[in-house]
Amino acid sequence: MTNKEFSGEFTIPFTQYLDENGNEVSELPALAQDEALLQKIYRTMVYTRIFDKKAIALQRTGKMGTYPSTLGQEAICTCIGAAMQTEDVLCPYYREYGAQFWRGVLAEEILLYWGGDERGSNFANNPHDFPICVPIASQNLHGVGVAAAMQYQKKSTAVVTTVGDGGTSRGDFYEAINVAGVWDLPIVFVVNNNQWAISVPREKQTRAQTIAQKAFAAGIEGWQVDGNDFIAMTEIMQRALASARKGKPIVVEALTYRMCDHTTADDAARYRPEQELKENQKYDPLQRAKQYLVAKGFWSEAQEQECIQQCTAEIEASIERYLATPVQNPRSMFDYLYETLPEQYQAQREQVEREGA
Repeated sequence: MTNKEFSGEFTIPFTQYLDENGNEVSELPALAQDEALLQKIYRTMVYTRIFDKKAIALQRTGKMGTYPSTLGQEAICTCIGAAMQTEDVLCPYYREYGAQFWRGVLAEEILLYWGGDERGSNFANNPHDFPICVPIASQNLHGVGVAAAMQYQKKSTAVVTTVGDGGTSRGDFYEAINVAGVWDLPIVFVVNNNQWAISVPREKQTRAQTIAQKAFAAGIEGWQVDGNDFIAMTEIMQRALASARKGKPIVVEALTYRMCDHTTADDAARYRPEQELKENQKYDPLQRAKQYLVAKGFWSEAQEQECIQQCTAEIEASIERYLATPVQNPRSMFDYLYETLPEQYQAQREQVEREGA
C-alpha cells in the first residue's frame, strides 16, 4: 500500500443571536417569536437557579452531601430539554438540572440523589432517561450504547449526552464520538465549556483552538454556540437533533462560564482570578433572556415576581418532601446489584439484619 496524503480545511460555525444585553446581533430564527416557548424556557432557568441556591444551603447546613452548582450555566441545560422530544433519551453528567426539570424529573429526586439516596435516580415521570453520572465522560459511552439500540430498533428518536470541557480529554469521550461517527448513530454530544475543569483553566486543558474541532477526528461535525444565549442554544439543539435523527451525529460546544465553585467541596477563590469572575458576570444567561423578553413585550416585572414566588414555593415543597423521606434500610444495599446475591454477601446482609441497622 502507498501512503495517501490528505489536505483539507474545516470550519467551526459559531451561533449567537443575542449579545449580553439581550440585543439582536444577527437575524433571529422563527422560535424567537414563540412567546410561550421562550417564557417556559426562562421560567425553567429561574426555577433552576432558585433550586441551585436552595440546594447549596441544604449542603451547607448538613442536610445534603456534596453538590455541583449550575450557576451561570442554566441556559445550556434548559435549552437541551426544550429541544428534545419526549421519547428521546438524556444521558447527562452532573449539571443538567434544567433539562431534567423540563423532562419531568422532580426536584426532590435530585436532592435525594445528592443526599446519598439512590432512590432519587428512579425518576417517577421519566424512567427512560439515565441518572446523574459523576464518573467523568463515561455517560458519553452510555449514550452511544442507547443510540445504537435506537438504530437497531429503527426508532426515530435520538440521544443527548453531555460532558464538561475537561471531560473531552478523557478516552471515554474520544471512543464515544468515534463509534458515533463510524456507526452513524442518532446522538448529540453537548460540551458545557465553562472554561474550568475543576481548577484547571481552559488554556491548560487542551491545545485545541476549540473543543468543537475534536469532532473532526471522528469524522463528524463540530459546532460552537453561545451557551448563554437561550435562543441560540435552543435553535442549535433543534438543528443538531434533526441531524442526529438522520444518522449524522454532532458535537455541540456550548460556551459559557462557571460562576460558582466546581462543587460545594471546592473553593474556586483559591485558583480563579476574582476579576475574571466579575468580567463574566455580565454574560449572565438569565439577565440576557429577561432583557430580551421584556424588550419584546413577552415579560413584565409583575410576571417576574410571580415567577420567583411560584418557583420558590414549589422548591420549598420539594425540599420538605425530601427531608421527610424515610431513610432507606441499609440492607437494601444488597438488593439491586445481583439477580441472585452471592453467598459471601448473603452473610453480610444477615449481619446487617441481625444488628438492626
